[in-house]
Order: sequence, then C-alpha cells, then structure tokens
Amino acid sequence: MDRFESMTVLLTAVEAGSLSAAGRRLGMPLATVSRKVSELETHVKARLLSRSTRKLALTDAGRDYVVACKRILEDVNEAERAASGEYSAPRGELIVTAPIVFGRLHVLPVTTEFLAAYPEVAVRLVLGDRVVNLLEDQVDLAVRIGELPDSSLIATRVGTIHRVVCGSPAYFAAHGTPESPHALSAHECVTFAALMSPDSWVFKVDGVDVSVPVHSRLIVNTAEAAIDAAISGVGVTRVLSYQIDQASRAGLLDRVLRDFEPAPLPISLVYAGHARLPLKLRAFLDFAAPRLRERVESAI
Repeated sequence: MDRFESMTVLLTAVEAGSLSAAGRRLGMPLATVSRKVSELETHVKARLLSRSTRKLALTDAGRDYVVACKRILEDVNEAERAASGEYSAPRGELIVTAPIVFGRLHVLPVTTEFLAAYPEVAVRLVLGDRVVNLLEDQVDLAVRIGELPDSSLIATRVGTIHRVVCGSPAYFAAHGTPESPHALSAHECVTFAALMSPDSWVFKVDGVDVSVPVHSRLIVNTAEAAIDAAISGVGVTRVLSYQIDQASRAGLLDRVLRDFEPAPLPISLVYAGHARLPLKLRAFLDFAAPRLRERVESAI
C-alpha cells in the first residue's frame, strides 16, 4: 500500500464529500477509491469514515487522522519543492487563473513578458470567470475582481475598475444621451447577465445605492456580446471599464452617467500563504504586480 497515495485519496474524499466525487476529481475508479480507503483503515486499525448513500462523515478517529494527514502531506510537498530547487531559483510550472477578458487583455501580455525574463519557469494560464479554490485546484495565483471574502489567502491589490454605462455615438445621436439613471427608462438596454439583473441596475445617487428599473431589449451571457451589441446600436449596456477600453479609444462607444457609477471594484492578485514562498511565485508577483497596476491605471 502506498500510504501517501491513500492519504491523498482520503483527504480528497473528505473534501469532495463522497467517494464517487473523489474518484472523478482524481480520475480514479470508484472501486479503487473505496479499496484504498479500506486499506488505510485496515492499516491504522480504525474506522475513519462513516459511509452512507448520500455523504461521508468522519469518525472521531478519522477527524484526528485527517488533520495529521494534511500536515504530513504538506511537509512532504514542502520538502519536494525544496529538493527540486523552487527555493534556490525561479523554476518549475506556475498555474495562474484570471477572468477571461481581463486575462486576455492584461494578464496574457504580462505573462509573455515574464516568460521571456524567466526561461526556467513555465506558466499554465487558465482563463475563466468561475472562482476557483486555489488549494483544491492546485492554483498558485488567481487574479480576482471584486471584494474578497475573509480567508487565509493573501491579496495584493493592483488597481480598481468601474461598472460603466456606455452606448454607440450613433445610438445616442438618435435617442439622446441619458443625464441621470432614471432616464434609462426611455432607452433600450443590453444586459450582461453575469454582472447585473436584466430588470434593474444599481447606481449611486446622492451617496445612496438606488435600483433603477431598465428595459432589457437584449440579454447576453458574455461581456463581448454586450459590447458588440452596443457598438451595433442595439442599445445602452453596462460592463466593466477595462472591457470597453479599446472600443472607447476607437470612438466606437461613449461612456455616460459617470457621476452615478457605484464604488469601484478592486483587482487583486490572490495566493496562499506559505512558510516559504516558492521563488517562481515570488518572481511572478514582483514582475506582474507593477505592470498590471500600470496597465489598469492607463485604461479608460
């Protein structure tokens, strides 16, 4: 029995909530997952899990054993990172995740510069708008937009962005430019569903958040689609400021209602705290943070 592997299987089962979920996460047949947990229980001569058809529950012995397993596996991973040279020079694979549009526009260019400067580091850049669990998904660093919940993670802020209302110059020439949020009731709207409700948008009016009813003529599930529709004159849309930077500079979109925008959203680089931060991660943070900060500040 490979005890380290069996410990990993046990921890994954506990985190995933079931043996079948652990099997899917590990790419391992359910029968194999069950056998490895059973072998571990036989080895320690104690029942670690109480199994049911719906979920797993740790026994008293299992709770203590899982805590010890986590500590042991963390120590092993730390020793392997030290042996591989992660703490002597920046090298190895770095896994970074970022929102799709922000990642393509800003994180990717900075990452390509980083690769040129650090030839012994490889980066896996995962672009997606789903918030991943850094520990479970084994991600080294995440770019997050928005307020961060309290956690054990460490965050480095690189700037802020705004939720902006915009439309094409031709649309505003034909329908008029809204001077207040309530004027949107007379306009066709394009709603990016991931950012706001299709029935109402929130604005800051006299220092107070106010929900303003809107008529969403078109509802889309990506920012790019909302921006393209606004450029084509379908109506007024609301997206994040960096998402319209290129279109605004090209004169394709005009930003309106600036005085009523909600509080800006922070952009942060988020990573797990380590007793010793791998040099590949420290190098990326030192390299990327000032460059991302400069790019965000120069955006419209």
